[in-house]
Amino acid sequence: MTSAPAKKISEVMKFALCNETYGGWDFDATCEHIANSGYDGVEIAPFTLNDDPRDISESDASRIGTIAQSAGLEVVGLHWLLVKPAWLHLTTDDPLLQKDTINFGKHLVRTCAAMNGKVMVWGSPKQRDILPEWNRADAIERSAETLSKICETASECDVTIAMEPLARAETNFLNTAEETIELITKVDSPSCRLHLDVKAMSDEQKSIPEIICESSEYIAHFHANDPNLRGPGTGEVQYGPIVESLRSVNYQGYVSVEVFDYSPDPETIAKESIAFLKEVFGQ
Repeated sequence: MTSAPAKKISEVMKFALCNETYGGWDFDATCEHIANSGYDGVEIAPFTLNDDPRDISESDASRIGTIAQSAGLEVVGLHWLLVKPAWLHLTTDDPLLQKDTINFGKHLVRTCAAMNGKVMVWGSPKQRDILPEWNRADAIERSAETLSKICETASECDVTIAMEPLARAETNFLNTAEETIELITKVDSPSCRLHLDVKAMSDEQKSIPEIICESSEYIAHFHANDPNLRGPGTGEVQYGPIVESLRSVNYQGYVSVEVFDYSPDPETIAKESIAFLKEVFGQ
């Protein structure tokens, strides 16, 4: 019997799991379980490490990176960036608050780099809403200015800011990949790219494969989940065409599992999600 040919490097997708799935677990145990479940990386929400992420030192971040590496994982990067402090804001018209947001963004870049992470997923819907009394064009320009300044540090640290389109029910700014790419173009930095999320893309008029193909040159990161708030394969989203599209555009990044319904437990979520992803990606 002849063995199947080895997959090309470009055909082997790497999978990660977001650490907030393990609410209440310490980071060592989280990494151990993620690795033992068969994942390649861990994606970190900063507020899970410290209630005020501004207090995470670079030595703290380096230690976190070492813990992940010791478990056999890569730190993919960070997400849920502006959950805490909750008053920071991407489109604010307050110059002092804009400065605070820039400084915090730069701090997270350095934190990510100290963990050996490469990607920061910028979602945080409520912290980017454009208020009714603001001029929308001005607010968009402010967001581009804020991101441009953060990307100066990101470029120095080899970290990518991956902007995430989110559903209209969550925010009134950056609801489609097309709109998000327009902002990325304004920022005009190789360190500002696009993040795509299956749950969020399900809100668009275009099909998910169409979005992936049209956005291919900008995609830096990808989240696998479902509009039902659970893991990939648990709902009605058909992943076969998604996999084909990611393959067709030669996507080289991680596919991270991000859920919002943590039932029944992290062990089941981790096990069922990785089993589904390996099956659908043929790995």
